[in-house]
Amino acid sequence: MGEERVSKSGERILVVDDEENMVHFLTKLLANEGYGVEGVRSGTEALERIKEMSYDLVLCDLRLPGADGIEVLKAVRETLPEAAVVVITAYGTIPSAIEAMRAGAYDYVTKPFRAHEILAVVDKALERIRLRREVQYLRRMVEQRFGFGGLVGKSKPMQEVYTQIEKVAAARGAVLIQGESGTGKELVAKAIHHASPRRSDPFVVIDCGAIPEPLQESELFGHVKGAFTGAIATKRGLFEEAHGGTLFLDEVAELAPSLQAKLLRALQDGEIRRVGDTRVIQVDVRVIAATNRDLDEEVRQGAFREDLYYRLTVFPIRLPPLRERREDIPLLVEHCLGRMAEEADGKPKRLSPDALRVLTSYSWPGNVRELEHVLERAALLSEEEVITERDLPPHLTAPQNELAVTLPEDALGLPGTTARIIREVERELIRRALARTANNRTEAARLLGISRRALLYKLKAHGLGRS
Repeated sequence: MGEERVSKSGERILVVDDEENMVHFLTKLLANEGYGVEGVRSGTEALERIKEMSYDLVLCDLRLPGADGIEVLKAVRETLPEAAVVVITAYGTIPSAIEAMRAGAYDYVTKPFRAHEILAVVDKALERIRLRREVQYLRRMVEQRFGFGGLVGKSKPMQEVYTQIEKVAAARGAVLIQGESGTGKELVAKAIHHASPRRSDPFVVIDCGAIPEPLQESELFGHVKGAFTGAIATKRGLFEEAHGGTLFLDEVAELAPSLQAKLLRALQDGEIRRVGDTRVIQVDVRVIAATNRDLDEEVRQGAFREDLYYRLTVFPIRLPPLRERREDIPLLVEHCLGRMAEEADGKPKRLSPDALRVLTSYSWPGNVRELEHVLERAALLSEEEVITERDLPPHLTAPQNELAVTLPEDALGLPGTTARIIREVERELIRRALARTANNRTEAARLLGISRRALLYKLKAHGLGRS
């Protein structure tokens, strides 16, 4: 068996030949080129490995003990339909190689061959696979880009986001996307990856907040068999899965403090270590992180490592909430209703002017995600082609800005009563700003039109703390 390793492009090759010297020569040659490679000496072993492991390319001799090369080829076509097979044959059995190509082999090489000849064939076969995957990937991205799930908007804040995406896509440094829940942080991460030189390699997502703290390290870095209770087999982590591509760490502020140091090392050195393992694995991964929390404040509170924060904020991107780009709402509505109609194989519904007026007036604390849910509900409930105000949820049409102030019966003094009202109004406005920004104090201060330092002072004065 060849030693397991992550190749420079994440590609794995299986060598199948009954000659020990040939297996040794090919595995060493391909490993030196940076490929992940394993070798076996019989068709039977090859069939077992194909069932257990995924390969991008199989180099297989036609004459093998146990099962011949044609049987291996058919098994690869059935089990790993995207993999390429290159058959190895002696000069006198070229007709058998041609038969193999008719059965689905990519190419063949005849013994004896030189190193540069086999490397050229391998490179061409893998390049074909890369192109096929890139086409599939681009099709998925195009479908996503022009659906409601894509980045939609022509407002100035969104134009600035598009410009930032274009600038950071070609770079190698980490990106930190900050924005409220539902603003589309993962979509921006995908757009950066798609516009980058890594576009044909994996885009791997991990929701840090959805993984229990004891399992976070194993998910990110993997583990070896027996590393802990329940580790019944060796497992690759998401860093290895994303090798050559992009790893998106959603809600990065939820990472355990002990794991933050290991993430910093991975970012600095490009090295990881599986849980329970002593070996260091080199990985080439671009990290894009996202959070709806104020990381600057988290650092001040000691909840997030300062050195990791600076490593992640090489390229910071702020996503505007929907209330700051209300002019995009009609465009978002059109995309959402159009996509729903395509899925239902029907005619798109329209919004009445009154209904659209309600949507553009609402503050959208749940942002684009909330808008999508509202439209799905309205389209389902409406029996007409036009969605009216009656089809919208009641909370959208209810008054949102009423603020009740109760005055004591003996409150007649104008200066004292006015000061009290101002304090109550100020406290309520601060509370609303914090709720709207998910306790992001920098964003709350911006909404209130005051400095962050002034907000911190007022929080203390009103006894709001971290509420």
